[in-house]
Amino acid sequence: MTTKNKIIIIVTTIVLLVVGVVVGRLALNSYIQKQINVVRPTDVTSFTVKTSNFFETIDTFGTAIANQSFAIRIKKADLISSVDFDKNLIVQKNQLIAQLKNDKIIAPFTGRLGVREITPGIFGGDESIIATLDDIDVIKVDVKIAENYSTVLKKNLRVDATSDDLKKTYSGTLETISSRVDPITRSILTQVKIKNTDLKIVPGMLINVSVIYNEKEALEVPEESIVQQGNRTIVYKIIDDKSVALTEVKVGLRNFGKAEIISGLYAGDKIVKEGISKVRDKSLIKVIN
Repeated sequence: MTTKNKIIIIVTTIVLLVVGVVVGRLALNSYIQKQINVVRPTDVTSFTVKTSNFFETIDTFGTAIANQSFAIRIKKADLISSVDFDKNLIVQKNQLIAQLKNDKIIAPFTGRLGVREITPGIFGGDESIIATLDDIDVIKVDVKIAENYSTVLKKNLRVDATSDDLKKTYSGTLETISSRVDPITRSILTQVKIKNTDLKIVPGMLINVSVIYNEKEALEVPEESIVQQGNRTIVYKIIDDKSVALTEVKVGLRNFGKAEIISGLYAGDKIVKEGISKVRDKSLIKVIN
């Protein structure tokens, strides 16, 4: 074999190798690009738009007051018999509380009986019993509300009441509203009545009061499903459980992790609840809940 032929064979081999590498790379790049172009649906959870209750609150506080109170003062020298004042008994209306030498004490209403103090040295030096009968089925709370709420205050507004000592929410209503604004505190004196269903609220307790107003039924979505884009508020509406459409909405009140939808959605629409950050307009999705 001549030197010329050897050179031709070597060059041909090199060319074929280069062509093979180039073609292989082109084929590999084409395969990779095809795989990239295969769009896999994004996993999301959905929420179906529904109607819910929305409201605003005025938060304040006050001291619990018995619905009715009756003071009892007895000289022990005059006492013949009585109920046990130390047991905080519930006595019924017209029940005999104490029989005295020349009189008797009858409960004017149903309530809880309790000793305030036992003191020597009053009532002419005789040892005496001072007790109270409190009607606590309903508790009154006097609260002051800032004057800027004057236009929304009205009788029978719903009230929620809590105490730091009691892990329960009690319901009630706004009963009375002063006709004047206190010029010093710039507030309006009001009184609420609370249903003390388990008789756990006692006079003197500090009560947290939320007066509920602007109460209404409206469309609800979870707050986490809402995205703020500049001046726009959007959600991703689910289309046929396959894709999403960027949808602009108008939001109203927000209560306990839910937002009121004023416009942009209808009851029964499905939106993306979780997975917001992974989707865009027209993204393919897979609903996993």
